Amino acid sequence: MDCTVRDDSMESGEGIRGMTNTEQLVEEHRFATRDGVDLFFRYWPSKGQRKGAILLLHRGHEHSGRVAHLVDEFGLADYAFFALDARAHGRSGGKQGPETTMSTFVQDLDDFVRHLGDAFDVREGDLAVVAQSIGAVIGAAWVHDYAPRLRCLILASPAFQVKLYVPLARLGLTIGHAILGDFFVKSMVRGNALTQDKVRAASYATDPLIKLPISVRVLLSLDQMAARIVDDAGAIRVPVQMLISGSDWVVKKQPQREFFDRLGTKDREWHAFEGLRHDTLGERDRHLPIAKARAFIERHFAQEPRKELDLLTGNPFTQKEYEELQQPLPWWSIKGLSFAGQKLFLATLGRIAGGVQVGHETGFDSGASLDYVYRNEPSGITPLGRLIDWVYLNAIGWRGIRVRRKMLETLLVAAMKALREEGRAIRILDVAAGHGRYVLECVKQSGIPFESILLRDFAAENVVAGQAAIARYGLANAHFEEGDAFKLGTIEPRASISIVSGLYELFPDNKLIEASLRGIADATEPGGFLLYTGQPWHPQLEMIARTLSSHREGAPWVMRRRTQEEMDQLVMAAGFRKVEQRIDPTGLFTVSRAVRI
Repeated sequence: MDCTVRDDSMESGEGIRGMTNTEQLVEEHRFATRDGVDLFFRYWPSKGQRKGAILLLHRGHEHSGRVAHLVDEFGLADYAFFALDARAHGRSGGKQGPETTMSTFVQDLDDFVRHLGDAFDVREGDLAVVAQSIGAVIGAAWVHDYAPRLRCLILASPAFQVKLYVPLARLGLTIGHAILGDFFVKSMVRGNALTQDKVRAASYATDPLIKLPISVRVLLSLDQMAARIVDDAGAIRVPVQMLISGSDWVVKKQPQREFFDRLGTKDREWHAFEGLRHDTLGERDRHLPIAKARAFIERHFAQEPRKELDLLTGNPFTQKEYEELQQPLPWWSIKGLSFAGQKLFLATLGRIAGGVQVGHETGFDSGASLDYVYRNEPSGITPLGRLIDWVYLNAIGWRGIRVRRKMLETLLVAAMKALREEGRAIRILDVAAGHGRYVLECVKQSGIPFESILLRDFAAENVVAGQAAIARYGLANAHFEEGDAFKLGTIEPRASISIVSGLYELFPDNKLIEASLRGIADATEPGGFLLYTGQPWHPQLEMIARTLSSHREGAPWVMRRRTQEEMDQLVMAAGFRKVEQRIDPTGLFTVSRAVRI
């Protein structure tokens, strides 16, 4: 981490000269993200003892220099301020391209906050986030997906839906992306559409660090992420303040209101400012929203943080959803008829597809079905059967499952390397392994020496398949046994890496999950790791519940999703502390690594 010190009031060439009278000296730093990209950020130390920290997230196309004026204007000298240049923005490295989506920026934000904890001793509970426009979507998605325990979150004119004035623009971009791959479009928004502050409006056109082109892949993923976060805002329970511009020509207000109304927190504020344009915190009369934000921050830092563990008995938000999925639909309803038709298709013609047939024979949530999805090789009777199977295997849920496997393998290798660096033995335990293929393949391909692998599963047929896989990979120190993930019993020697993947969403009762996690904690040595998965969101939850059968005697496959916050609290109560998390780009699945305290 490098560091230079400069005075922002003297800065030029970045569009902020003349817009700030910053008295505090700013430090310039860089840090490396988990994929090695070098990101730039500014840091303003507090004057005197630090009361808290405030993280500023800039608008799309812009950079941290454009929000530097807020450090003075907030009038909170006893707080430290941080402002990050997003990947491929301002002075940060990286680029928008085929591998970049909005989830990449959210992941970068999580990396940055973890860096603040390591380098500046800023804990999540000591942090307030103030974010604008696309930065506000990133901030909201981070709180939803990673469940940080922030002090509060302030969103200024979040870009949950950008106004595109060209007819059928989204359809055209979607078709173009499908045919041409990723390409760039240039923002046509001008400074005077953002703010009536003439200095800021003029500087928007001359600032050399503003980058108007945006990747279509990023733009389309913005729509997808924003729709998901608005739909599932009930998962967000940190205090939220919304600052909305009344004359916003850039983004639509209806999704902002829907997000606010659906929030899972009762501690929320909505403030609309008539006449202000999109750059709410950079407008001519920005003192009005800034005063609201300052009061919100000071009030929440004057209060004690909310309780650490208050979701152990379950989150009413997702529990209600689970109960509704268990209720039958009227057969004559549009939904009822639609799902009945899909179920009939899968039970008849769909059986000529290999994956569908495996699902009917063993349950669509079985280890055999999951192993088939991992292989991702369409099969079936006749070319039509293979086509149906291709469509089946490319459903959003199955695509997410395959990404989940890759994330799990990445964190497994990271845990193994961490143990090797400490000179500790690697003993792996998977309590519900299915066929266990992903663990065996990952360990084999890593080449990292290990002491033992113990795979367990409740289904005898999975044990047989797993034992065959062990023999095939030639892993002499691996063993597969039949066992219940909710009644582990004594395991000696204790594991240094324990895994529970894709299991808990099959069971609605948190008492079962608590018992399982306590058993895993007993089976894991202090300082050892737990790798656990979550399913915080799924767009096909109802379709699955109404059309697919479980491995449990053909019962409907009704999943009880848990918010990431709920899942993390259950893990924490069992004696683990989360240290790292991954989420797939569509937001369906998470994989986390926790350490046994």
